[in-house]
Amino acid sequence: MTTTNQDLDNIEETQAPEIDSKYRLIILAAKRSKQLQRGARPRIEIDPVKHKPTRIALEEVIRGRVNFSVKDGDDKSEPV
Repeated sequence: MTTTNQDLDNIEETQAPEIDSKYRLIILAAKRSKQLQRGARPRIEIDPVKHKPTRIALEEVIRGRVNFSVKDGDDKSEPV
């Protein structure tokens, strides 16, 4: 099962409401994929032998199984 551009265009219909852009989706999936590659167990029912970690991570994010928080960019401190 591969992800196409059409899947990414329609992602607003299937994703958790917290994900506000395709870029955030990709960043979250990439970070989760690294966790899976380092030995984390999938949070969805999927055969890890048949699917690559990137595909598993993308599905987890789309289904809302990956918790995350967004930090404000206003927290930058000025040099003194």
